Amino acid sequence: MWPRHEKCRGYCFLRLPGHFLYFQGMRIYLYLISMALLPLFVSGQPRDILRSRGLETGVLKTGRENAITDVSGVLVGQVTLLKGDSIRTGVTAVLPHGGNIFQQKVPAAVYVGNGFGKLAGSTQVTELGNLETPVVLTNTLGVPAALNAVIRHTLQQAGNENVQSVNAVVGETNDGWLNDIRGQHVKEEDVLKAIQTAASGPVAEGSVGAGTGTTCFGFKGGIGTASRKLPVSLGGYTVGVLVQTNFGGVLQIDGVPIGKELKQFDYSSKILQDVDGSCMIVVATDAPLDSRNLGRLAKRAFMGLARTGGIASNGSGDYVIAFSTATQLRIAHQSEPLTTPQVYISNDAVSPLFMAAIEATEEAILNSLFMAQTVRGFRNHEMKAIPREQVIALLRKYNRLPRGK
Repeated sequence: MWPRHEKCRGYCFLRLPGHFLYFQGMRIYLYLISMALLPLFVSGQPRDILRSRGLETGVLKTGRENAITDVSGVLVGQVTLLKGDSIRTGVTAVLPHGGNIFQQKVPAAVYVGNGFGKLAGSTQVTELGNLETPVVLTNTLGVPAALNAVIRHTLQQAGNENVQSVNAVVGETNDGWLNDIRGQHVKEEDVLKAIQTAASGPVAEGSVGAGTGTTCFGFKGGIGTASRKLPVSLGGYTVGVLVQTNFGGVLQIDGVPIGKELKQFDYSSKILQDVDGSCMIVVATDAPLDSRNLGRLAKRAFMGLARTGGIASNGSGDYVIAFSTATQLRIAHQSEPLTTPQVYISNDAVSPLFMAAIEATEEAILNSLFMAQTVRGFRNHEMKAIPREQVIALLRKYNRLPRGK
């Protein structure tokens, strides 16, 4: 056993005359090591924990990765910041395509479920109906750094040498329970790295990126993603969703009152009286939708949040950003013609996309919970991961899962 010292909160690792190299006990030492390796553990987890047990949310088929990147051209990059015992935050960037987004803008829309939040750039998206930068998610006080980084990224791209105005789009949730948010640890370089390393394919979920320090339904929240692909008879289009979950309510899965059964729901105890938080939802589709119908699609995504039991409390900033990657609908920054002939799908044809957005949002939120790990951080606060096996047992109890899976 290592010697104790009055200056140590644990056991001294090494005692030298006049100097003490110590740490706060082996438990904290090992905890910090595990936190440093957390992104590796998360990325190595099997995907779709609920699906692997037999629960299929909704009726539509998923895309190949069951992720927002199933929508052709969409890229996702993430930076996770785990430092010391108080920094638990990060950045998640979603790119509509890998080219110069400012020069080739995409149709977009924003839906505000509850406006207690900071979605920078939203008014211009609503006014002009397009998106000209990556969508970046981070923590509340990281928004200024993220804005500067997105502006830097755009100005530095070839072809943008004369650009003098950039509408950077940055969303946030408040991770101040687990993260030293006042330290403003997200830097421009972190955001640039997330953008520059964005890729297609699988997307890490849970306690990563902008979801590193978030909470949801009284459990550890995080980043989640899912997708739905329509049959050819309905257009064959794909809808992908990525969420940053940090909100409250009474969790339900496929109609099963999980929060009630676990006695873990908002207003059920003093611990859970604070239901305020936020949820950022990014919806991508390859369907040729204009801004008006993308706005309608975004509204349906919010219905997916409601299906999980979210209540959009007074202090919750709940936003949906929806965009189309259809190449024929890209909007050139400088266009010579006064008119731009474009073809969109009809209003009657968007209903299947609405259902796809609802299902994908619901599953993305559940994935954010089931892929998250228990995290301890700022002021020794801890947020536990959802008790997976207890939830599986409850789903069996309500006949949502076959016995033995």
